[in-house]
Amino acid sequence: MKPESVLTRDVCVIGGAGHVGLPLALTFAEAGLRTVIYDINREVVAKIRRGVMPFAEEGAQELLRRALDRGLLEVTETPDLMSECRFLVLIIGTPVDEHLNPSFTAMHRAIDSCADHLRDGQILVLRSTIFPGISEHVKRDLEARGLDISVAFCPERVAQGKSLREFRELPQIVSAFRPETLEAVKELFGRFTPEFIEMTPMEAELCKLMTNASRYIQFAIVNQFYTIAKDHGLNFDRILHGCRHNYPRMAGMPGPGFAAGPCLLKDTMQLAAFSQNSFLLGHSAMLVNEGLPARLVELARRDVDLSQKTTGILGMAFKAESDDPRDSLSYKLRNLLTLESKRVLCTDPYVPDSTLVPFERVIGEADVLFLATPHRAYRGLRVPAGKLLYDVWSLVPDAAR
Repeated sequence: MKPESVLTRDVCVIGGAGHVGLPLALTFAEAGLRTVIYDINREVVAKIRRGVMPFAEEGAQELLRRALDRGLLEVTETPDLMSECRFLVLIIGTPVDEHLNPSFTAMHRAIDSCADHLRDGQILVLRSTIFPGISEHVKRDLEARGLDISVAFCPERVAQGKSLREFRELPQIVSAFRPETLEAVKELFGRFTPEFIEMTPMEAELCKLMTNASRYIQFAIVNQFYTIAKDHGLNFDRILHGCRHNYPRMAGMPGPGFAAGPCLLKDTMQLAAFSQNSFLLGHSAMLVNEGLPARLVELARRDVDLSQKTTGILGMAFKAESDDPRDSLSYKLRNLLTLESKRVLCTDPYVPDSTLVPFERVIGEADVLFLATPHRAYRGLRVPAGKLLYDVWSLVPDAAR
């Protein structure tokens, strides 16, 4: 049993300097909660402490400065303040390894590093996507350490870049192993959440995975339709318009494009692993979505000898209006074009990558262009004479596609 500490602070967001944790910590502080961010990334911690957002998030810069000015936000690279917080929100998930199997190493490492600062009576809220059963596993681990700490799983479901708004608009899934813990986390998130959906922990774990896997499969369906149409030399924009126009049963059909980022593929593969690899739809979706960059290169090869051309990629973030390149398929496209073309130039208006070059240089020097991320800056792009543009997103009307 750990000696009791005075809980002088409300919540500590562990691993809280990233895209998931920082917006949540700012929302807690804005709601009047005494909030601590603990993260081992010293450089990012120092930046946040200076009042500078380390990434793009709508409305976050103002909230960060206000939270620091009000004294409601503390940012630290050491875990010492953790023992003084009633709630601990752990922003550590279960990623997949190089074999697409879930890895629990990061979760174990996080619990080990925090163990000396945990106190009886605290509530540990798991926030990131986790493999089904991990909440129970963490609960048993804490009990084996002699700690009386309640465990809850309350997954985040907001869109990156719009977190601060969606925290206040979307229902919050809450789950716990004790009724009193469930009420406590509802009180915590009730400072800003309009509605709750109560589940058991494993139901909540599967709900998050199935939500992302469902979206991933939807994207795969339309990407497969796109490649079928292109293989037969047909205009997929016209086909898609015919599917959706004034036809409510197809209104939710997305357009084609790169389905990437740190969640969709990972969560689909976790669900596949949980089903003993019987989730055939998930595996098929992976093959379609991950294979789309290669299909675009193949389309270009039909039109031109890429080996004699300079190719250019517009957009390296994993989604539009984001500065986050994690798991972006633009980089897979770059690798493929490095093998196929004479030279590859890449650009992005947001991503801080020293290998990127200015937009004007890509447009000026590239013979063949690929619109990989549908940033607003690329809408209405005029393709210079003599150049080809492949635009799976249909952002540019006169693209080769």
